Amino acid sequence: MSGPIEVRMPKYPECWESCGNCAQGDVFVLELLVQAGDTLARDDNILTLETGKVALDIPCPYAGTVREVFVCEGDVLAEGALLLTLDPS
Repeated sequence: MSGPIEVRMPKYPECWESCGNCAQGDVFVLELLVQAGDTLARDDNILTLETGKVALDIPCPYAGTVREVFVCEGDVLAEGALLLTLDPS
């Protein structure tokens, strides 16, 4: 039996480093779209990020049931930050 799957903040787009225009300011959670107990399909959106210039939906790379959410609206996120854990479906 496998344990929970960790879903982490993906790598920011490379263009953010070269241009930097879209990623001005802190990258924070604008809207949290899931909560513990929700069932997700692969690619369902889990949160919306705000970068100061753009809003960006972050999809879930796995299917499963949300066990625990580790971020809140307004949280500033870094690459690799733990977003949630899933029980695989």
